[in-house]
Amino acid sequence: MTLYDPAILGALPLSNRVVMAPLTRTRADADGVPTPVMEEYYRQRAGQGLIVSEGTWPAREGMSYPGQPGIVTPAQIEGWRRITDAVHAAGGTIVMQLMHGGRVGHPAISGEPRVVGPSALAAPGQTRTPEGKRDLPVAHALTLDEIPVVVEQFAQAARNAIAAGFDGVEVHGANGYLVHEFLSPVSNVRDDRYGGSPENRARFAIEVTAAVAAAVGADRTGIRLSPQHGIQGVLEDDADDVRATYTAVAEGLAPLGLAFLDVLHAEPSGDLVQHLRRVAGAPLIVNTGFGVPTTRESAEELVAEGWADAVAAGRPVIANPDLVERWRTRAELNEPRPELFYGSTAEGYADYPSLEGVRSGN
Repeated sequence: MTLYDPAILGALPLSNRVVMAPLTRTRADADGVPTPVMEEYYRQRAGQGLIVSEGTWPAREGMSYPGQPGIVTPAQIEGWRRITDAVHAAGGTIVMQLMHGGRVGHPAISGEPRVVGPSALAAPGQTRTPEGKRDLPVAHALTLDEIPVVVEQFAQAARNAIAAGFDGVEVHGANGYLVHEFLSPVSNVRDDRYGGSPENRARFAIEVTAAVAAAVGADRTGIRLSPQHGIQGVLEDDADDVRATYTAVAEGLAPLGLAFLDVLHAEPSGDLVQHLRRVAGAPLIVNTGFGVPTTRESAEELVAEGWADAVAAGRPVIANPDLVERWRTRAELNEPRPELFYGSTAEGYADYPSLEGVRSGN
């Protein structure tokens, strides 16, 4: 088995095993509607075996960044439909990442009166709002009556994603956002059935994923996890607690029969990631994380040696829309321009040259 062989993850057909990682790029309009430049950006990258969309909010209250798209309104659904049509016309497969930002957000960004989380705690640091940099606010701790409402928001967003033409959905359970906030004993200090023990802290992630799977089919549902990533104040420094918590998550997911488990971790071939793979019983997508950009050599090795069913890449796909062809032919890569990762125009977004364009001089 090689990185360039096709694969089937649940109901998702992959032409190869390179996955475009979910990448926040802030190119939606002020109402969270995808824009024409986003359509071109995703279309260009349809040669990856699977595209996972940027994190998309399932409720306005879960919006984290200006320019972040949603999947709530008819206009948002129609905007995404143009993107999925373009990706499919180019032969690609695309799933939507459903991302509720939880306490990582601000009323000046979302227009809502509050941010929410498992506990009444603020994420550390500041965020950029339309009014300038602001401290991240103390979250409203979701009540036992409110949690099922948020779970249903995820489920309805998943239905909307399928209505918009997506092949499936990924629950964002990583990187310090709402689902991940419930998993850490640092960001979750509840003393009810959603807090305290590893099993209780795992409950919300399982309930959200189960509701999404029930809404659109488990064979079209995945979840992204980032154990020990230590980001945005969601700290997981106790290795025993991490193993117990994520084992509980994996055990709760196992009966669902998910399309994939997407794990962001510095050691994808290590004991923790491979343990979660076995327990969850789902195909595994791995990503080495923000600090270590995925290389062709590491991606090829992870698949060839059986450590993963597919490998997600971020920065290399940003700069190389035809990354699979470049890796396959050992061609030179474009260098990413980090100063343009976030913005509102095509510059540094949809203007990286393709290999074909380089060869033809265009």
